[in-house]
Amino acid sequence: MNLPPIIAALRKHKAGVVLIALQIALTLAIVCNAIFIIYSRVENVQRPTGMDESNLLLVEQQWVGAPSGDDAASIQKQDSMLREDLAALRAMPGVSSVTPINTIPLLNSTWGGAVALKPGTDLRGGDARTVFYYGDDQVLATLGVHLVAGRNFNAGDVTNKAFRDNSEPDVVIITKALADKLFPKGDALGKGIYLNGDTKPSTIIGEVERLQVSSNSSWVSAFTWNSTIGPVRLNSNFARYAIRTKPGQLDTVRRGVSNLLYRVNPMRVIDDEDGVRSFADIRAEAYRADVGMAVLMGVVCLILLAVTAAGIVGLTSFWVGQRHRQIGVRRALGARKIDILHYFQLENLLIAGVGAVIGIGLAIGLNLLLIQNFEMDRMPVVYVLSGLVVVMVLGQAAVFVPARRASNVPPVVATRSA
Repeated sequence: MNLPPIIAALRKHKAGVVLIALQIALTLAIVCNAIFIIYSRVENVQRPTGMDESNLLLVEQQWVGAPSGDDAASIQKQDSMLREDLAALRAMPGVSSVTPINTIPLLNSTWGGAVALKPGTDLRGGDARTVFYYGDDQVLATLGVHLVAGRNFNAGDVTNKAFRDNSEPDVVIITKALADKLFPKGDALGKGIYLNGDTKPSTIIGEVERLQVSSNSSWVSAFTWNSTIGPVRLNSNFARYAIRTKPGQLDTVRRGVSNLLYRVNPMRVIDDEDGVRSFADIRAEAYRADVGMAVLMGVVCLILLAVTAAGIVGLTSFWVGQRHRQIGVRRALGARKIDILHYFQLENLLIAGVGAVIGIGLAIGLNLLLIQNFEMDRMPVVYVLSGLVVVMVLGQAAVFVPARRASNVPPVVATRSA
């Protein structure tokens, strides 16, 4: 089919052509970036933490009237109360293991710091950033992380300290990602590292396969898997416990934990809503915004595509009505139905092509704007190409109905009134 007649016909409808082309361009720009945002959010939501997330509970509680100082007597009393809770929880039916814990992945309560290979190096000069997890000798079993090298903590490794005590543990277990960053040759075990500018080294005794840091915010994206685990019971008037239940016992244990702890010591506060949570609840809360954003972007895409399709259908239907007699003349001169159908499809393809070229530029520009203002990642080319395919297919699908109606115009129309 010759293009000159099509281009000549489009010149007579400049306003409509420009309108549809710009609508396609805007749709392409927004849809490309929206799909990229959706994929990024879904990827975050589905990202594994490195733990066995099933059968895992977190308990948060605060003692009332407990000592809150950092003196030796207060610390001893706090640690005694904590160990009393641990003993009761570990004896509870349906419980597999329990550890005191300062935070867990996705809780967004972050204990961050620096790791260095030289003493006295602070966060600005450290070799890597990390997030610290503190627990006892049951911490790996309770979290359900996989030890890939070295050994686990034993009871002799575990110490206790005040919540505000800045001293660092003698031994640590780190994630493989952090070990590979600090020791690319794979010889991390037995090496000393310096935590948070300390001058005393902490010896690496083990590596776990993976453990996500405790935040899912964008600021931790550069060190998502750099976790350090220390064998420390933190003492204060506030405590968190991670509990791994036996399979099928999570709900039963969850319902009974608060009553058990109140029997051990009634002078405490456990929130009815958030005091005892399953990790599934913690994950859902952490990614609530990501899920909401993905749904919102999906709705925006559908609305934009529907509006663009409706615009193409409406404008093509209007043109078909205007060219009714011309179509009849072409049919009388021997044009087949398929020729008329292809004419309108090619016409739409030209308009969509112009809009797509403009849209590609807008899509890249919009992505750069999001990078500058919202810490977005650079959008891969595949998303632009995907958006291009979507709008081109949409244009062809939208024009098909009015184009088919045009192809059904009979030749006799040419003989009717001008």
